[in-house]
Amino acid sequence: MAPGLIITPSMAIIEIQGLTKSYRIYRKQEGLLAAMRGLFSRTHKQVEAVRGIDLTVDEGEFVAFLGPNGAGKTTTLKLLSGVITPDSGTARVMGFVPWERDNAYRRRFALVMGQKNQLWWDLPAQESFRLHQQIYRIDPAQFERTRDELVDLLTVRQLLGQPVRELSLGERMKMELIAALLHSPEVLFLDEPTIGLDVVAQHNIQQFLKHYQQLRRITILLTSHYMKDIAALCRRVVIIARGQIVYDGSLSGIVDRFSGHKIVSLLFADGAVPGDLSRYGQVLEHVPPKAKLRIDRGVVADVLGSILRTHPIDDVSVEDPPLEQVIAEVFSAVSQQQDKEEGREAMGAGRSQ
Repeated sequence: MAPGLIITPSMAIIEIQGLTKSYRIYRKQEGLLAAMRGLFSRTHKQVEAVRGIDLTVDEGEFVAFLGPNGAGKTTTLKLLSGVITPDSGTARVMGFVPWERDNAYRRRFALVMGQKNQLWWDLPAQESFRLHQQIYRIDPAQFERTRDELVDLLTVRQLLGQPVRELSLGERMKMELIAALLHSPEVLFLDEPTIGLDVVAQHNIQQFLKHYQQLRRITILLTSHYMKDIAALCRRVVIIARGQIVYDGSLSGIVDRFSGHKIVSLLFADGAVPGDLSRYGQVLEHVPPKAKLRIDRGVVADVLGSILRTHPIDDVSVEDPPLEQVIAEVFSAVSQQQDKEEGREAMGAGRSQ
């Protein structure tokens, strides 16, 4: 270490320990008779949306929060933003307990939900911005500087006077982001910000978020089902399934941990694809002179050696499976495990009756 060099450790902005949240849901039975019985005697199901989460996010991190529908992502963001209260566990964001709803905390974070609208539908966005200025008590000069900066970054100045209901989905999302960032929050929670947007609108939102996060060094927690969002913006990925964190690490590490195979592409020199390739692995593609195989990760070297000794090959490539496929397989495995556990619970309940 160079003399006099001081390394400042990253400060934890979000600290979660043992956080849990469950909901009691009415289970409606099928059929008219069952519906009538439900008027007098209802059956409920306890759903554990968040089950003992532990998580720490440092200042300035841009973290992806992935999971299948119903995994607990949105519930966690609602807990961290103070919208709902947990059953147990603790959480602190910038030193605040979110569900205490301290006014000082409200002025330091923002929540954007892609399926919720915080702007007045029939008014121009600029009128909603003025309302936000009053709510957050933003100094007029600071408000105008921040608004103008965001408007120019998102290139929507010509749309400020247009009623929100007349804007496209992508344009509305830009306005939603401006409204969320007017008070210069230090923490931003984004829940599916590009849902329903076309490719161009998605790209524009991604570029803005990347630039703004680097410019302001704010801490962002992002949920999205679009892997292009994640790949473009986040170095760290947290996967949540059935209310529990099953992975916390780099994007590339997901493939290493959860994928047990490689994709091998072959170009045969004689133009013919051998008919016995299935003995090496699963044949994914068979279009002469090319073939593509799915091979177990641990035997790739041995299989390639055997193929090269047996068949004339002009070109070969070995790749990891697509990230979307790996994550889909993780979600599917978790879902199957959940179905098995629920089936065992149902059988146990049936025997006890």
